[in-house]
Amino acid sequence: MLSLAQLSPDIRQYLVVTGNYWAFTLTDGALRMLVVLYFYGLGYSPFDIAMLFVFYEIFGVVTNLVGGWLGARLGLNRTMNVGLFMQIIALAMLLVPSSLLTVPWVMGAQALSGIAKDLNKMSAKSSIKLLVPNDAQGQLYKWVAILTGSKNALKGVGFFLGGALLSLLGFQGAILLMAAMLTLVWIASLISLKKDLGKAKNKPKFTDIFSKSKAVNYLSAARLFLFGARDVWFVVALPVFLASTFGWDHWYVGGFLALWVIAYGIVQSLAPRLTGKADGKTPDGRHAFGWALALGITPIFIALALDYNWQVEFAVIAGLLAFGAIFAVNSSLHSYLIVSYAGEDGVSLDVGFYYMANAMGRLIGTVLSGWLYQDYGLATCLWFSTGFIGLTALISLGLPKHSRAAKPILP
Repeated sequence: MLSLAQLSPDIRQYLVVTGNYWAFTLTDGALRMLVVLYFYGLGYSPFDIAMLFVFYEIFGVVTNLVGGWLGARLGLNRTMNVGLFMQIIALAMLLVPSSLLTVPWVMGAQALSGIAKDLNKMSAKSSIKLLVPNDAQGQLYKWVAILTGSKNALKGVGFFLGGALLSLLGFQGAILLMAAMLTLVWIASLISLKKDLGKAKNKPKFTDIFSKSKAVNYLSAARLFLFGARDVWFVVALPVFLASTFGWDHWYVGGFLALWVIAYGIVQSLAPRLTGKADGKTPDGRHAFGWALALGITPIFIALALDYNWQVEFAVIAGLLAFGAIFAVNSSLHSYLIVSYAGEDGVSLDVGFYYMANAMGRLIGTVLSGWLYQDYGLATCLWFSTGFIGLTALISLGLPKHSRAAKPILP
């Protein structure tokens, strides 16, 4: 407690923002797994399940585009609290009797959840830019990697909680528990977050939501295809494949994917150690290109194993682990680069635009995941993933390369 008291007010505020982000992430991961497994158990087709998340992703696109502008005008603390409240409303919408849980109703709840999630992500990721000096890029990379990795590790815990709570409490019991816990976090956030962190000195115009930076635009395009490559097989196809082909129950599916995401988050946190050079240079476009190429190998391996029916269970599990580790480094690199590229005043504008592209990639991947798996199978999803990764690598060639040495990445 003494150590916390000695921290600067800005860092204490950021710790509160990060705590809110972590709490939200637990409910977001659990809700994703609950919806997939619950509605699959009700007999919904993979494509129907994918449609449940369409509004989640569509409104994520809109929120990131507009949310960055709101964050710059109103302050990141306010956008954080609004996001928490909207997630509580989204959870409450799913507490209606099961007979009323129609596809349009669930899509509406997911729309609110998508808005809430991206308001929280944009607020947390933008805040860190304001706490690190411009000449400390190595330290910035380390902090971004820790934030991103810890978030994804907690999302993995959320996946496990979703599968476990569905088995223990049922769908509505699990939703009620999460809504109650997040309400407590929201009340604490209203009390604790007082400073207008991230509020731009000059009020940005609405037209400023579109980035004017070439580097941000290239990175946003690469991010779109990177996350499309993940979600085209991970969001719907993989959980349904594990349940239907391998015969895994809710505990196994939720637990395995939870461990995968936790490990993924740990690797993200270690990315500075994996990509940092002895001379202290931070990553640039060359690193993004090289790691994208490395990622493309893994879906090819799994797809070939499925096509030739060779050790399918081993290939899927081992390939998924390899994909997760390399994807984690790619994602962490991108997360550092966008914070590095973003402008100082109104940082949330560039970050919001970038995560708009991220959400667009998830939207495309989610829709394709349900459709391609239902009509063509998991192997086709993986071949599409390979193509998206190829586009990510190609676009990454346009990212800036630097020769200026930043401060060394601290251990």
